[in-house]
Amino acid sequence: MKSKATGPTLSYRLAVTSRSLAALLGGYLLASLGSICISLLAPMQKVDAVLSGMMLSFVFYLLAFIWCFACRSARRAWIGVLLPSLVLGMIDGLAYWMNY
Repeated sequence: MKSKATGPTLSYRLAVTSRSLAALLGGYLLASLGSICISLLAPMQKVDAVLSGMMLSFVFYLLAFIWCFACRSARRAWIGVLLPSLVLGMIDGLAYWMNY
């Protein structure tokens, strides 16, 4: 009796690749925008705000990475990373524009 072991399907591999890209690229985008938002809006000295934003960016990146592999589909992973990034980007742009 011949048994042929099959590997993961192409659609499964593409979904994992999409989640990985969402976690890596989208997580980086979310972390950098969150860092900028904190450094622009934190009510403290500029140097302390920038350091706080940079330290919290690691937390944002970790949470985005966990989110991308915890949700049900790759589409939800992309939406869950890009939608907050869009909101943070608009807040950053508005805060930058209001300061100058």
